[in-house]
Amino acid sequence: MYTSKKAAISFIFVTLLIDVMGWGLIIPVMADLIAQLKHIPVNQASTYGALLLSVFAITQFLFAPVIGNLSDKYGRRPVLLLSLLGFGLDYIILALAPAYGWLFAGRIIAGITGASFTTATAYIADVSTDETSRAKNFGMIGAAFGLGFVLGPALGAFLASWGIRAPFYAAAVLCLVNCLYGYFFLPESLSKENRRPFDWRRANPFGSLKFLTRHPEIGGLALSFFLIYLGAQAVQGNWNFFTIYRFNWSEKMVGISLAVVGVLVGAVQAGLTRVVNPKLGNEKSIYLGLSLYTLGLILFAFATQGWMMFVFLVPYCLGGICGPSLQSVISGHVPPNQQGELQGALTSLMSLTTIIGPLMMSTTFAYFTSDKAPFHFPGMHFLIGGACMLLSIIITNKVLTREKKVRPELLDVIKGGGELKDAPMH
Repeated sequence: MYTSKKAAISFIFVTLLIDVMGWGLIIPVMADLIAQLKHIPVNQASTYGALLLSVFAITQFLFAPVIGNLSDKYGRRPVLLLSLLGFGLDYIILALAPAYGWLFAGRIIAGITGASFTTATAYIADVSTDETSRAKNFGMIGAAFGLGFVLGPALGAFLASWGIRAPFYAAAVLCLVNCLYGYFFLPESLSKENRRPFDWRRANPFGSLKFLTRHPEIGGLALSFFLIYLGAQAVQGNWNFFTIYRFNWSEKMVGISLAVVGVLVGAVQAGLTRVVNPKLGNEKSIYLGLSLYTLGLILFAFATQGWMMFVFLVPYCLGGICGPSLQSVISGHVPPNQQGELQGALTSLMSLTTIIGPLMMSTTFAYFTSDKAPFHFPGMHFLIGGACMLLSIIITNKVLTREKKVRPELLDVIKGGGELKDAPMH
């Protein structure tokens, strides 16, 4: 078995890329498929599409800590391969679905097995030798999301010319081929001496969140992590509605803008973070990234012309340099045999933002564009997102400042110049 860490990291990158591409592949045809199965117009089908997103997020929230804990007991490799197999089966179900209920069932399966993200991030933590390499490797997560966000919808639109079900089969093939490749070439990253027994108390989603509170510093940093992803829902959950309403954009223009987002995110995560973060260190990268996120969201809120949105995407996407450093600092507090549990808890936090974020942002957008609002302001949800980022800066600064005084052994982790060894666990 080829055990090169570089090859293993490449496999993880491809796995994450396929996760994102798989959903991106089916975006162009999902609305038409739902409308066809429900025998309703496409605009009415949007409600049923939202239900599919919701059930996926809820299921992933419930099962992510279970999958993470299983990877701490049995290793990362078997969990990753089973997750890929599950995704492949999900897309086959979607491709063959004779009724809407099948789509619902498929999304539940995808939510259960979708915790490949959890295990993939734990794998990255396992094979990263120090804080600098860990931050670089975590940066590939964002790069995979950005690239998948560009390639998935474009490829899905192309395959749709062969039939409405073609993108689903393509997504299934991608998952199953990668699963087969991983079976022969992916090494295990978690040594047997670093494994631990499975514990249901740790594996339930709310119990896994308690894991973050065992250390006050992890609880604070996890809250900051949560606020970042919640604030990002102002863009992710409402971009198309806002731009169509505010600037009368066509679907093509919305698609172009999302492709630009994907390119910028990929460039930042794959290139910029690997250069800037080691030079600035974790702490400065976190503060700079969060400041740019805040600036970008405030600029979105007050944009008056469509072209401004493209310009303001630059500072917003540059904010992505904070994510890998914050995740690196959080993971540096946890020993190897608990990385799966930690990443499962963080994924649960992300799932929570996916459940509540779009609803919160969409409700705000709808209210401030209605006659009931005290004033007309379509960008109010962007200001709420910016407030989340600003609050994240305050919380992170408070936590890291306290740690420098109380726990000096964490100084290298915070700065990004080394790896925490023998951290006291409270």
